[in-house]
Amino acid sequence: MIKVENLSFSFPQKELYKNISFTLEEAQHCAFIGTSGSGKSTLIDILMDPEKYLFEGKLEIDPTCTIGYVSQFSQLDRTKETTVFEYIGEEFIKIQHEIQSLCTEMETSSDIEPLLEKYQLALDAFDAIGGDHFESNINKKLNLANLMKLKDVRVSELSGGEFKLIQVMKEMLNSPDLMIMDEPDVFLDFENLNALKKLINAHKGILLVVTHNRYLLNHCFNKVVHLENMEIQEFDGRYIEYNFSLLQTKIELQEIAVAEQEEIERYDNIIDNLREIATNNADASRGRALKARVKFQERLEARRIKAPFVEIKQPKISFDIDHEIKDTIVVNVSNYSVAFDELLLDHVSFEIKSTDKVAIIGPNGTGKTTLLRDIFNNNHDSIEINADAKVAYLSQLQGEVLNDSNTILEEFIDAGFKTYDEVRSYISNYGFEGEIVNQKIASLSGGEKNILQLAKVSASKANVLLLDEPTSHLDTYTQIALEKAIEDYKGAILMISHDFYSVVNGMDYVLIIDDKTIRKMSMRKFRQMIYASHFDKDYLEAEQNKKAVEMKIELALKDTNFELAKVLVDELEELIKLL
Repeated sequence: MIKVENLSFSFPQKELYKNISFTLEEAQHCAFIGTSGSGKSTLIDILMDPEKYLFEGKLEIDPTCTIGYVSQFSQLDRTKETTVFEYIGEEFIKIQHEIQSLCTEMETSSDIEPLLEKYQLALDAFDAIGGDHFESNINKKLNLANLMKLKDVRVSELSGGEFKLIQVMKEMLNSPDLMIMDEPDVFLDFENLNALKKLINAHKGILLVVTHNRYLLNHCFNKVVHLENMEIQEFDGRYIEYNFSLLQTKIELQEIAVAEQEEIERYDNIIDNLREIATNNADASRGRALKARVKFQERLEARRIKAPFVEIKQPKISFDIDHEIKDTIVVNVSNYSVAFDELLLDHVSFEIKSTDKVAIIGPNGTGKTTLLRDIFNNNHDSIEINADAKVAYLSQLQGEVLNDSNTILEEFIDAGFKTYDEVRSYISNYGFEGEIVNQKIASLSGGEKNILQLAKVSASKANVLLLDEPTSHLDTYTQIALEKAIEDYKGAILMISHDFYSVVNGMDYVLIIDDKTIRKMSMRKFRQMIYASHFDKDYLEAEQNKKAVEMKIELALKDTNFELAKVLVDELEELIKLL
């Protein structure tokens, strides 16, 4: 067991945690969730290196505990000649070579005792990581992820998504006591995401995974650790059940809040009457009565329930347009081709109309980002942009759009805002308030940087949006806010995304990359294709029914109809059992 007790941590501009505690136990696969910038990656730093980062609190962990780690910012070394098999088996191969070298040395050495000791230590290390079966174990993992075809491929030739999966396999095969992964799903295509799901579910040890991916959250974990507003809470069970428990709590709290508000308003009226009487009558007893009532009112206000995990503030994302274009083609791609070491896309043609919302779907490394960047730069002979189109771009490489050396305030002054007060007012809608606005962009989390990109896209008031993996690093609350903004947007969107929910909830159709070209696919066919590969037969219908009931509950809560909300919650509970 790993135990964190009364941990507090802060930066000069921001307090992250205040006396938080949680435990991780054997066989727990734990989803670590929380809004962007809440301190998830910092908490991982503390677990990985308490001597450096643990200032206030206690961490109980066996000194022999081994920790495996997969970073959200892992970089592929294009110069490495190592094959995938050699890369995954690096530790095994290293110990194997050491054993062979010691055997050779012992054949000729006159002082064999120290060599025997080293030999035994090497054998013990080899056994500890399942050395006798390491080749078959690597093959099993590659087969599980459907990546056996990559076994003899050089690591330098992998796509970013493939490399992330290979890293996960490598760490898992080293059999750490605790495996930590920080957003391992970012930029994975649907096939690789499904492979990651299989790897997580097959892992035997303790897992702590930072993720905002709703597909993984709904299918992989038996515990949730939720970090929010400097507090933490644990839930033993599935993420979908955790959300259900939050909804039940929300109904209870809103019902109490309505009753408390009525009581507060009643006392407001009494206090107003007492003030009026006290103004016209100098009787000391009237003043004492007024003072007592005011103190009671203050106690009522202080008693109000604070719910850091229920009422989480969503950013107010909205994509407004300066100039709307009616029913015409805004982007025309004709016979477009692109190649790097090999041909990626060949003779690609499609057009986007002024209100089309379209997702580009394809495996990692098939040229999607290059195509989107070429459309934005508009300097390719095969691409034509309507003269009335105003185009905004969100990049998966955040440094393309954001200047890391700027503060948040400076970034928006550079973007055309006139005053710092104007910037402060605008970006407060996106959750950036207080001292954080003076932070350098380089110091922000990946999610915070993507929210800033969304804020810049929104401020442009463009009528054509090019979005490259806009949900990457975003917490689930911001993802849902983004989906709503996309739904309400009146212009055209061309979006690269591997997030199934964002595609099916917001797009009109998809462009599928297939055999170096692109073909159009209806949403109905796309859903059928994805569900055939990733979900049980009746999952779609149950998911849609669940969403419909959740909408009814939200409407009931808006009308303060708590009895109806409770009836609907019982209906929702039965649907969740099907999922």
